[in-house]
Amino acid sequence: MTTLSRLETDQLRRLEEMRKTFDRLRAERIRAEGEVERLTLELEEARALALSEFGTDDEGQLQGLIEDAQARNAKLTEEFGAALREVETRLKQLGDER
Repeated sequence: MTTLSRLETDQLRRLEEMRKTFDRLRAERIRAEGEVERLTLELEEARALALSEFGTDDEGQLQGLIEDAQARNAKLTEEFGAALREVETRLKQLGDER
């Protein structure tokens, strides 16, 4: 049996390290591919839901719908606040009349 030279030993060590790196990267690739599959399915489901709920799956149109809803909510919130202030003012006036 011949003994390995220092160069051969170093090369074997490097190959073993590279094999470990290769195995790790392969496992990461498999996980990433699974994640891509899962996210693709989620995106398809979200688009189908948007299409059925809002009549579109276009991101720009959906963003417009969101902005319209936010503006509507802000307006309604302001109107509600004004109505509350009016009620509060009337109640105060009633209290002052007594």
